[in-house]
Amino acid sequence: MNKAGKRETEHTNPFFFAIELGIFAGLIWGGIRWLMYTLHFTKVIPGFLAEPFFKHEFLIKPAGHLLGYLFYIAFSVIASLIYVLIFRKLKGPWPGMIYGMLWWAGIFIAGSWMFLLQPMFKLPWNSVVSEFCISLLWGLFIGYTAAIEFTDERKREQRTKLA
Repeated sequence: MNKAGKRETEHTNPFFFAIELGIFAGLIWGGIRWLMYTLHFTKVIPGFLAEPFFKHEFLIKPAGHLLGYLFYIAFSVIASLIYVLIFRKLKGPWPGMIYGMLWWAGIFIAGSWMFLLQPMFKLPWNSVVSEFCISLLWGLFIGYTAAIEFTDERKREQRTKLA
C-alpha cells in the first residue's frame, strides 16, 4: 500500500515478458512441430527456418533437427517481442490467432517465393494443414498469454469466479 492507502499494482516489464513468452512458445510448439514431423504429419523439416543458412543434407540429420528447434525458439522470441511491443493491449484469443495465420502466410507463401522453403503448393495437403494448425495455435499461445498479462482479463476472470 502506498501513502494514500491505495494498493500499488505491479507492472510487468514487456521486454522481459516477451522474451520469456517466446522461449516457452518455441519450446512447446517447436517440440510439437518436431513430434508432428517425426510422426509424419508434415514433410516440412524441423530446421526449415535454418534452411537459408545451412545445407538441407545437414538439416535432415538429428543435429539439424536440434538446430532447427533452436531456430524455432529464436524465431518465437522475435515474434513474441513484436507482438508484445505492438499488440499487447488487444483482448481475447482472436488477435493471436490472426497473428499466427499471418506468420504462416509470411513463411509458407512469401517464403516459398523467396526460395526459403519448398513451394507450399508442392507440399502434401496434410503438411499444409498441419503447419497451418501449429501456426494458429502458436499465435494463440502468444497472443492470449500477452492479453491475459497486459489487459484486465485476469481481474475479470477473478470477478466472475467470485460472483
